[in-house]
Amino acid sequence: MYAVVRTGGKQYTVREGDILNVEKLPGEAGCTVELKDVLAVGEGGELSVGAPVVEDAAVVCEIVGHGKSKKVVVFKKKRRKGYAKKQGHRQEYTSLRVKEIRA
Repeated sequence: MYAVVRTGGKQYTVREGDILNVEKLPGEAGCTVELKDVLAVGEGGELSVGAPVVEDAAVVCEIVGHGKSKKVVVFKKKRRKGYAKKQGHRQEYTSLRVKEIRA
């Protein structure tokens, strides 16, 4: 069984037991999180697509931990003007382990 879930402005295809990194969610490691924005649920050759979400469907996940991704360097420059600006950014994420897909 698999599901397509929307969280943090992105969509993820998940199966039970998968570990995925999503935009940072509140909660401590070991807590349970229920994702209710389930866009589609499939099992075997059967697929049910929501409009926009599947009714009474949820994906139950456990928070594995929090972290920061690799640094992205943002460099801006305007030639012949003496303008140069360098910034860095590290996006925070939450690692989730999918425990159950309810449909």
